[in-house]
Amino acid sequence: MTPTPHPVDAAPISLDLGRTDDHEELARAELYGLLARLWLAPPDAELLQQFKVAVTQPEVDGAVLAAPWHDLVAAMRSTTIETAAAEFNDLFQGVGKPEVLAYGSFYLSGYLNEKPLALLRTDLAALGLSRDDSTVETEDHVSYTLEVMRYLIAGDDAALCNLEQQRRFFRNHVQTWIEQLCDATQAHVKANLWAAVAGFTRSFIAVETQGFDMLEA
Repeated sequence: MTPTPHPVDAAPISLDLGRTDDHEELARAELYGLLARLWLAPPDAELLQQFKVAVTQPEVDGAVLAAPWHDLVAAMRSTTIETAAAEFNDLFQGVGKPEVLAYGSFYLSGYLNEKPLALLRTDLAALGLSRDDSTVETEDHVSYTLEVMRYLIAGDDAALCNLEQQRRFFRNHVQTWIEQLCDATQAHVKANLWAAVAGFTRSFIAVETQGFDMLEA
Protein backbone atom coordinates (compact mmCIF):
# COMPACT_ATOMS: atom_id res chain seq x y z
CA MET A 1 0.00 0.00 0.00
CA THR A 2 1.33 3.44 -0.88
CA PRO A 3 2.13 5.50 2.23
CA THR A 4 0.02 8.64 2.28
CA PRO A 5 1.31 11.22 4.76
CA HIS A 6 -1.53 13.24 6.20
CA PRO A 7 -1.11 15.68 9.11
CA VAL A 8 -4.52 14.94 10.62
CA ASP A 9 -3.56 11.29 11.00
CA ALA A 10 -0.26 11.99 12.75
CA ALA A 11 0.66 9.73 15.63
CA PRO A 12 -0.31 10.84 19.17
CA ILE A 13 1.86 13.76 20.20
CA SER A 14 4.16 13.69 23.22
CA LEU A 15 4.90 17.16 24.54
CA ASP A 16 7.92 16.22 26.66
CA LEU A 17 10.66 18.17 24.90
CA GLY A 18 14.37 18.55 25.43
CA ARG A 19 15.16 14.85 25.79
CA THR A 20 18.67 13.70 24.96
CA ASP A 21 18.19 9.94 25.36
CA ASP A 22 17.73 7.16 22.81
CA HIS A 23 14.34 8.58 21.81
CA GLU A 24 15.83 11.65 20.12
CA GLU A 25 14.70 10.59 16.65
CA LEU A 26 11.20 9.87 17.89
CA ALA A 27 11.15 13.30 19.53
CA ARG A 28 12.11 14.89 16.18
CA ALA A 29 9.35 13.02 14.41
CA GLU A 30 6.81 14.05 17.05
CA LEU A 31 7.76 17.71 16.69
CA TYR A 32 7.32 17.54 12.94
CA GLY A 33 3.95 15.89 13.49
CA LEU A 34 2.90 18.50 16.02
CA LEU A 35 3.84 21.39 13.74
CA ALA A 36 2.10 19.73 10.79
CA ARG A 37 -1.05 19.53 12.90
CA LEU A 38 -0.84 23.14 14.08
CA TRP A 39 -0.37 24.57 10.58
CA LEU A 40 -3.24 22.50 9.19
CA ALA A 41 -6.14 23.47 11.43
CA PRO A 42 -6.98 25.21 14.69
CA PRO A 43 -6.47 23.13 17.85
CA ASP A 44 -9.32 21.04 19.18
CA ALA A 45 -10.14 20.42 22.83
CA GLU A 46 -7.86 17.38 23.06
CA LEU A 47 -4.81 19.25 21.77
CA LEU A 48 -5.46 22.24 24.02
CA GLN A 49 -5.68 19.86 26.97
CA GLN A 50 -2.31 18.33 26.07
CA PHE A 51 -0.75 21.77 26.18
CA LYS A 52 -2.30 22.49 29.58
CA VAL A 53 -0.27 19.64 31.06
CA ALA A 54 2.83 20.05 28.85
CA VAL A 55 6.16 20.88 30.41
CA THR A 56 6.96 24.56 30.01
CA GLN A 57 10.73 24.18 29.83
CA PRO A 58 12.91 21.59 28.10
CA GLU A 59 15.00 19.47 30.43
CA VAL A 60 18.26 20.75 28.91
CA ASP A 61 19.22 24.16 30.31
CA GLY A 62 19.79 26.78 27.66
CA ALA A 63 18.26 24.67 24.92
CA VAL A 64 17.68 26.63 21.70
CA LEU A 65 14.01 25.67 21.69
CA ALA A 66 13.35 26.63 25.31
CA ALA A 67 12.07 30.20 24.82
CA PRO A 68 9.97 29.60 21.67
CA TRP A 69 8.50 26.44 23.23
CA HIS A 70 7.58 28.39 26.37
CA ASP A 71 5.91 31.03 24.17
CA LEU A 72 3.95 28.38 22.27
CA VAL A 73 2.78 26.66 25.46
CA ALA A 74 1.71 30.01 26.91
CA ALA A 75 -0.18 30.95 23.74
CA MET A 76 -1.96 27.59 23.61
CA ARG A 77 -2.93 27.84 27.27
CA SER A 78 -4.33 31.34 26.87
CA THR A 79 -6.51 30.63 23.85
CA THR A 80 -9.85 28.90 23.40
CA ILE A 81 -11.22 26.69 20.65
CA GLU A 82 -13.35 29.57 19.38
CA THR A 83 -10.60 32.19 19.49
CA ALA A 84 -8.10 29.90 17.77
CA ALA A 85 -10.60 28.98 15.08
CA ALA A 86 -11.35 32.64 14.38
CA GLU A 87 -7.64 33.49 14.13
CA PHE A 88 -6.95 30.55 11.83
CA ASN A 89 -9.80 31.64 9.58
CA ASP A 90 -8.56 35.25 9.49
CA LEU A 91 -5.04 34.20 8.56
CA PHE A 92 -5.33 31.14 6.37
CA GLN A 93 -8.91 30.90 5.12
CA GLY A 94 -11.61 33.50 4.67
CA VAL A 95 -13.27 34.54 1.44
CA GLY A 96 -11.04 34.74 -1.64
CA LYS A 97 -7.26 34.72 -1.28
CA PRO A 98 -6.06 33.94 2.26
CA GLU A 99 -4.10 36.71 3.95
CA VAL A 100 -1.26 34.29 4.67
CA LEU A 101 -0.52 31.58 2.13
CA ALA A 102 1.00 28.38 3.50
CA TYR A 103 2.17 26.89 0.19
CA GLY A 104 5.76 26.48 -0.88
CA SER A 105 5.10 27.34 -4.52
CA PHE A 106 3.97 30.82 -3.56
CA TYR A 107 7.17 31.64 -1.66
CA LEU A 108 9.46 29.99 -4.21
CA SER A 109 7.85 31.30 -7.41
CA GLY A 110 5.34 33.97 -6.43
CA TYR A 111 2.41 31.88 -7.64
CA LEU A 112 0.39 28.86 -6.55
CA ASN A 113 0.56 25.51 -8.33
CA GLU A 114 3.75 26.34 -10.17
CA LYS A 115 6.99 24.48 -10.95
CA PRO A 116 8.03 23.96 -7.29
CA LEU A 117 4.87 21.92 -6.76
CA ALA A 118 5.61 19.81 -9.83
CA LEU A 119 9.16 19.17 -8.60
CA LEU A 120 7.84 18.24 -5.17
CA ARG A 121 5.38 15.78 -6.68
CA THR A 122 8.19 14.17 -8.66
CA ASP A 123 10.25 13.69 -5.51
CA LEU A 124 7.25 12.37 -3.58
CA ALA A 125 6.56 9.83 -6.30
CA ALA A 126 10.17 8.68 -6.10
CA LEU A 127 9.60 8.08 -2.38
CA GLY A 128 6.42 6.15 -3.10
CA LEU A 129 4.28 8.80 -1.41
CA SER A 130 1.03 10.27 -2.64
CA ARG A 131 -1.55 12.82 -1.62
CA ASP A 132 -4.69 11.78 0.22
CA ASP A 133 -7.50 12.47 -2.26
CA SER A 134 -9.80 13.49 0.58
CA THR A 135 -7.64 16.50 1.45
CA VAL A 136 -8.13 19.97 0.03
CA GLU A 137 -4.54 21.16 0.38
CA THR A 138 -1.93 20.52 -2.29
CA GLU A 139 1.31 18.73 -1.49
CA ASP A 140 3.28 21.96 -1.07
CA HIS A 141 1.19 23.03 1.91
CA VAL A 142 3.45 23.40 4.93
CA SER A 143 1.57 20.71 6.84
CA TYR A 144 2.11 18.16 4.11
CA THR A 145 5.84 18.80 3.81
CA LEU A 146 6.30 18.65 7.58
CA GLU A 147 4.33 15.42 7.71
CA VAL A 148 6.58 13.94 5.02
CA MET A 149 9.57 14.76 7.22
CA ARG A 150 7.87 12.99 10.12
CA TYR A 151 7.40 9.93 7.93
CA LEU A 152 11.01 9.95 6.74
CA ILE A 153 12.16 9.95 10.36
CA ALA A 154 9.67 7.52 11.92
CA GLY A 155 8.68 5.25 9.03
CA ASP A 156 9.53 1.55 8.95
CA ASP A 157 11.03 1.38 5.45
CA ALA A 158 14.76 1.81 6.04
CA ALA A 159 15.39 2.32 2.31
CA LEU A 160 13.31 5.50 2.45
CA CYS A 161 13.27 6.50 6.08
CA ASN A 162 16.87 7.42 6.71
CA LEU A 163 19.01 10.51 7.26
CA GLU A 164 19.99 10.89 3.61
CA GLN A 165 16.38 10.98 2.43
CA GLN A 166 15.55 13.38 5.25
CA ARG A 167 18.44 15.61 4.26
CA ARG A 168 17.45 15.72 0.59
CA PHE A 169 13.80 16.42 1.24
CA PHE A 170 14.53 19.02 3.91
CA ARG A 171 17.04 20.88 1.74
CA ASN A 172 14.81 20.87 -1.35
CA HIS A 173 11.30 21.27 0.03
CA VAL A 174 11.37 22.63 3.59
CA GLN A 175 14.39 24.83 4.23
CA THR A 176 13.92 26.70 0.94
CA TRP A 177 10.81 28.61 1.97
CA ILE A 178 9.43 27.90 5.43
CA GLU A 179 11.20 30.86 7.06
CA GLN A 180 9.34 33.18 4.67
CA LEU A 181 6.05 31.66 5.81
CA CYS A 182 7.06 32.29 9.42
CA ASP A 183 7.95 35.90 8.55
CA ALA A 184 4.57 36.48 6.89
CA THR A 185 2.69 34.92 9.78
CA GLN A 186 4.50 36.78 12.55
CA ALA A 187 4.15 40.09 10.70
CA HIS A 188 0.37 39.80 10.43
CA VAL A 189 -1.52 42.06 12.81
CA LYS A 190 -4.07 39.34 13.61
CA ALA A 191 -1.51 36.67 14.43
CA ASN A 192 -1.39 35.71 18.08
CA LEU A 193 -1.39 31.95 18.56
CA TRP A 194 0.11 31.41 15.10
CA ALA A 195 2.79 33.99 15.76
CA ALA A 196 3.92 31.61 18.50
CA VAL A 197 3.52 28.62 16.17
CA ALA A 198 5.64 30.42 13.58
CA GLY A 199 8.24 31.36 16.17
CA PHE A 200 8.64 27.78 17.32
CA THR A 201 8.64 26.51 13.73
CA ARG A 202 11.43 28.95 12.84
CA SER A 203 13.56 27.83 15.78
CA PHE A 204 12.97 24.13 15.16
CA ILE A 205 13.84 24.46 11.47
CA ALA A 206 17.02 26.34 12.45
CA VAL A 207 18.01 23.44 14.71
CA GLU A 208 17.29 20.97 11.93
CA THR A 209 19.29 23.06 9.46
CA GLN A 210 22.26 23.06 11.79
CA GLY A 211 21.97 19.31 12.21
CA PHE A 212 22.03 18.70 8.48
CA ASP A 213 24.91 21.15 8.11
CA MET A 214 26.91 19.02 10.54
CA LEU A 215 25.94 15.89 8.66
CA GLU A 216 27.32 17.36 5.44
CA ALA A 217 30.52 18.70 7.00
